[in-house]
Amino acid sequence: IPAKVAGVKRVVMCTPAPKGVISPYLLVAADIAGVDEVYRIGGVQAVGAMAYGTKTIARVDAIVGPGNIFVATAKRLLYGTVALDMVAGPSELLVVADEHANAAHVAADLLCEAEHDEEAQVWLVTVSERLARDVVRQLHEQAKRLKRGPIVSKSLARHAAVLVVPNMEEAVAVANEIAPEHLTLTAERPFDYLEKIRHAGAIFLGRYTPPAVADYVAGPNHVLPTGGTARFFSPLSVDDYVKKSNLISYSKDELMRVKDHLIRIANMEGLDAHAKSLESRFS
Repeated sequence: IPAKVAGVKRVVMCTPAPKGVISPYLLVAADIAGVDEVYRIGGVQAVGAMAYGTKTIARVDAIVGPGNIFVATAKRLLYGTVALDMVAGPSELLVVADEHANAAHVAADLLCEAEHDEEAQVWLVTVSERLARDVVRQLHEQAKRLKRGPIVSKSLARHAAVLVVPNMEEAVAVANEIAPEHLTLTAERPFDYLEKIRHAGAIFLGRYTPPAVADYVAGPNHVLPTGGTARFFSPLSVDDYVKKSNLISYSKDELMRVKDHLIRIANMEGLDAHAKSLESRFS
C-alpha cells in the first residue's frame, strides 16, 4: 500500500509456493493492494532474482519486506545494488508488563510471535516475580496445544528470556536497549510510559491491543526493523519509495552577491577550476 500511495509504477511480489500453487487468499490480497506482478519464488533466490533480473523477472530498483535470517543476510549483501528498506527478520516481541498484567494473555502474545520462526526472539520484562512465574507456566501449557508446537519450542529454547526488574522505569530502559521489532506495554496505565519509549518498530498499548492485530489489519503495513535496528530504522512507509532531488537556481544578481566568497573558498581548497567556473560568468 505505501508503494502505491507513493506512486510506484511497477510493484512486484515474490512468494514461495512449495507445491507450485500460490494461496488464492494471497492472490486476492495482492490484487486488492495493487500488485502488478506475482512470482512463485521466495527466499534468497527471490531476492537475487529481483536485484539482478532473470529471463522471467525484470530487475527492480528497490527490495522491501521481511524474511528469515537468510533473506536478511541477502539484503545486506545487496546494499548499493538496489534500494533497501531495513533489516527485517527474524521476528521479535518484547512485552513490558506490570503486576496487573494477565499471565495467560502475555504468554499467548509471546507464543504468537514464537510460532513465526525457530529463530524468532521473545522477551518478557516485568516488575512482578509472580507474573514471571505464571507466564512461564502458561507458555508451557499453551505451547502443547499449538499446531506449530515444534517451531515454538525451538524458538523458546533458543531465543526467549524473562527478566524481573525493580520498577517500570527500568523495564522501559531495558526495552530501549533491546530496541525490539514489536513492543507491548501491558500495564494498568500504558500511555504513562509511551513517551519514554525511544526505540521500537511497533508499540502496542494495553490489554486489548495484541500484536496479532498488526499482522492482519492494524497500521499501513507490518514491515518493521529487527535485530536492534529500531534504534535507527523506522517501519516501512511511503518515504521508502520516494526519491528526492535538490533543485538549485540562481539569478545573475544572486550569484554576484556570493561569487567572491565562493571563489575564496575554492582557492582555499586548491580547486582553481571551481573558481574559474564562477569567474567565467562575469568575465
